[in-house]
Amino acid sequence: MASAEYRPRQPERDVLHQLVCDHFETFRARAAGRREGQGLPPFVEREFREFLTCGSLAGGFARFRCAGCGVDRLVAFSCKGRGFCPSCGGRRMTDRAAHLVDHVLPPVPVRQWVLTLPPRLRYLVAWDHALCRAVVAVYLRAVGGWLGARARRRGVAGGRFGAVAILQRFGSALNLNVHIHALVPDGVFAAAAAGRVRFWRDTSGTPRDLPVLLSRIARRIERLLARRGLAPGPASDDVPDAWAEETPMLAGIAAASVQGVAALGPRAGVPARRWGDRIDLPEPPGASAWHAHVA
Repeated sequence: MASAEYRPRQPERDVLHQLVCDHFETFRARAAGRREGQGLPPFVEREFREFLTCGSLAGGFARFRCAGCGVDRLVAFSCKGRGFCPSCGGRRMTDRAAHLVDHVLPPVPVRQWVLTLPPRLRYLVAWDHALCRAVVAVYLRAVGGWLGARARRRGVAGGRFGAVAILQRFGSALNLNVHIHALVPDGVFAAAAAGRVRFWRDTSGTPRDLPVLLSRIARRIERLLARRGLAPGPASDDVPDAWAEETPMLAGIAAASVQGVAALGPRAGVPARRWGDRIDLPEPPGASAWHAHVA
């Protein structure tokens, strides 16, 4: 139900807003002082500056007036950024979720598949959009082939599948961690009598199947990198880095984020500090969970 009371946002109270407000100029100045003054690309600075005005009357507003009672309301403009604004990102996420539920996903069981990538590949796909799309395609074809093969063993011929893939570019610490979430119907669709389509749910899968499937995905991604000349050679890890050639400062910051180290300032290259208790890396999960870990 819509609220009868308008409550304006107060972005200046948000922790992320305070961090950017307090440290962006220092961050920008340090970036400009490196790499012969090349600094940050304009689109990065624009994203930060527009975020600082999001939800603030100082950044512009619309005025609404009730013709009946004469009450005025000022509604601040939003930045509509796609980088890290939690308000605009949350609104976009909600709209997309509603669209998927109402118009895209069929009324069948759906499973979420998540593929995380090794650090080096996270760095490569963060800037190379064509490579990122290719990795997503390899991933989904492998999952679809796995579901189709299982259906054929049950006598279901010509099974087809669909999926919605969503890229997430950051981890829990807002570090650069490109990984793929996919919503996949838990089975396949196949032709039935009278020209209809029937959904065949896969109920025989077990966690023991996942390491085999993940190994297949990893091999296919490695072959993809080799075809594009991005696989490290036997004697050297040097591969073409179009990101570093086009915008070396941003590439350096991204590489530091992937590795979890400070990019600029007196602590450059030092592992990022963590607040709270010491964090121990867990052991690779066993076959009891729907989770596989390869290399």
